[in-house]
Amino acid sequence: MRIHESAEDYLEAILMLRERTGAVRAVDIAEELSFSKASVSIAMKKLRENGYVRLDEDGFLVLTPSGEAIASRIYSRHKALTDFFVSLGVGEETAARDACKVEHDLSQETFEKLLTHARSFRRPPEKE
Repeated sequence: MRIHESAEDYLEAILMLRERTGAVRAVDIAEELSFSKASVSIAMKKLRENGYVRLDEDGFLVLTPSGEAIASRIYSRHKALTDFFVSLGVGEETAARDACKVEHDLSQETFEKLLTHARSFRRPPEKE
Protein backbone atom coordinates (compact mmCIF):
# COMPACT_ATOMS: atom_id res chain seq x y z
CA MET A 1 0.00 0.00 0.00
CA ARG A 2 1.32 3.43 -0.96
CA ILE A 3 1.17 6.01 1.81
CA HIS A 4 1.25 9.77 1.45
CA GLU A 5 4.51 11.70 1.45
CA SER A 6 3.48 13.51 4.62
CA ALA A 7 2.99 10.19 6.44
CA GLU A 8 6.44 9.10 5.27
CA ASP A 9 7.88 12.35 6.64
CA TYR A 10 6.26 11.75 10.02
CA LEU A 11 7.52 8.16 10.19
CA GLU A 12 11.02 9.27 9.18
CA ALA A 13 10.94 12.00 11.85
CA ILE A 14 9.99 9.45 14.51
CA LEU A 15 12.92 7.25 13.47
CA MET A 16 15.40 10.14 13.42
CA LEU A 17 14.23 11.48 16.80
CA ARG A 18 14.35 8.01 18.32
CA GLU A 19 17.96 7.63 17.15
CA ARG A 20 18.88 11.01 18.66
CA THR A 21 16.92 10.95 21.91
CA GLY A 22 15.76 7.38 22.51
CA ALA A 23 12.07 8.20 22.96
CA VAL A 24 9.61 10.29 20.97
CA ARG A 25 6.46 12.21 21.88
CA ALA A 26 4.16 14.05 19.49
CA VAL A 27 5.46 17.39 20.78
CA ASP A 28 8.98 16.37 19.69
CA ILE A 29 7.73 15.79 16.16
CA ALA A 30 5.95 19.15 16.14
CA GLU A 31 9.19 20.88 17.12
CA GLU A 32 11.32 18.87 14.67
CA LEU A 33 9.07 19.51 11.67
CA SER A 34 7.86 22.98 12.73
CA PHE A 35 4.22 21.86 12.66
CA SER A 36 1.47 22.67 15.11
CA LYS A 37 0.80 20.22 17.92
CA ALA A 38 -2.77 19.86 16.63
CA SER A 39 -1.60 18.86 13.14
CA VAL A 40 0.82 16.32 14.55
CA SER A 41 -1.86 14.93 16.87
CA ILE A 42 -4.22 14.35 13.92
CA ALA A 43 -1.44 12.75 11.87
CA MET A 44 -0.41 10.46 14.73
CA LYS A 45 -4.01 9.33 15.17
CA LYS A 46 -4.17 8.40 11.47
CA LEU A 47 -0.81 6.61 11.65
CA ARG A 48 -2.02 4.65 14.70
CA GLU A 49 -5.30 3.76 12.97
CA ASN A 50 -3.36 2.50 9.95
CA GLY A 51 -1.02 0.42 12.08
CA TYR A 52 2.21 2.35 11.56
CA VAL A 53 2.72 3.63 15.11
CA ARG A 54 1.49 2.82 18.58
CA LEU A 55 1.80 4.41 22.00
CA ASP A 56 3.75 2.56 24.67
CA GLU A 57 2.72 2.45 28.33
CA ASP A 58 4.56 5.74 28.98
CA GLY A 59 2.89 7.59 26.10
CA PHE A 60 5.89 7.49 23.76
CA LEU A 61 5.41 6.86 20.05
CA VAL A 62 6.74 3.54 18.82
CA LEU A 63 7.00 2.46 15.20
CA THR A 64 5.29 -0.83 14.38
CA PRO A 65 7.17 -3.23 12.08
CA SER A 66 5.39 -1.79 9.02
CA GLY A 67 6.07 1.78 10.18
CA GLU A 68 9.70 0.92 10.89
CA ALA A 69 10.11 -0.53 7.38
CA ILE A 70 8.77 2.61 5.73
CA ALA A 71 10.75 4.96 7.98
CA SER A 72 13.98 3.01 7.43
CA ARG A 73 13.52 3.00 3.66
CA ILE A 74 12.89 6.74 3.50
CA TYR A 75 15.68 7.60 5.95
CA SER A 76 18.25 5.46 4.13
CA ARG A 77 17.25 7.10 0.85
CA HIS A 78 17.55 10.51 2.49
CA LYS A 79 21.06 9.81 3.78
CA ALA A 80 22.24 8.28 0.49
CA LEU A 81 20.85 11.12 -1.61
CA THR A 82 22.28 13.75 0.73
CA ASP A 83 25.71 12.12 0.50
CA PHE A 84 25.45 11.95 -3.28
CA PHE A 85 24.47 15.60 -3.62
CA VAL A 86 27.27 16.66 -1.28
CA SER A 87 29.74 14.62 -3.37
CA LEU A 88 28.61 16.71 -6.35
CA GLY A 89 29.60 19.86 -4.47
CA VAL A 90 26.19 20.86 -3.11
CA GLY A 91 26.27 22.41 0.37
CA GLU A 92 25.17 20.15 3.26
CA GLU A 93 21.96 22.04 4.10
CA THR A 94 20.85 22.36 0.48
CA ALA A 95 21.71 18.71 -0.17
CA ALA A 96 19.59 17.60 2.80
CA ARG A 97 16.63 19.77 1.73
CA ASP A 98 16.84 18.52 -1.86
CA ALA A 99 17.17 14.91 -0.71
CA CYS A 100 13.97 15.34 1.30
CA LYS A 101 12.16 16.46 -1.83
CA VAL A 102 13.48 13.63 -4.01
CA GLU A 103 13.44 10.70 -1.57
CA HIS A 104 9.69 10.12 -1.88
CA ASP A 105 9.22 10.29 -5.63
CA LEU A 106 12.27 8.54 -7.05
CA SER A 107 11.52 5.03 -8.32
CA GLN A 108 13.44 2.16 -6.75
CA GLU A 109 15.05 1.41 -10.12
CA THR A 110 16.30 4.98 -10.57
CA PHE A 111 17.47 5.15 -6.95
CA GLU A 112 19.48 1.92 -7.32
CA LYS A 113 21.06 3.11 -10.59
CA LEU A 114 21.94 6.44 -8.99
CA LEU A 115 23.66 4.63 -6.10
CA THR A 116 25.53 2.33 -8.49
CA HIS A 117 26.69 5.35 -10.48
CA ALA A 118 27.72 7.23 -7.33
CA ARG A 119 29.74 4.26 -6.05
CA SER A 120 31.58 3.93 -9.35
CA PHE A 121 32.91 7.48 -8.97
CA ARG A 122 33.95 7.33 -5.33
CA ARG A 123 37.59 8.03 -4.88
CA PRO A 124 39.57 5.89 -2.50
CA PRO A 125 40.83 7.83 0.54
CA GLU A 126 44.03 9.71 -0.15
CA LYS A 127 47.13 8.47 1.62
CA GLU A 128 49.20 10.97 3.52
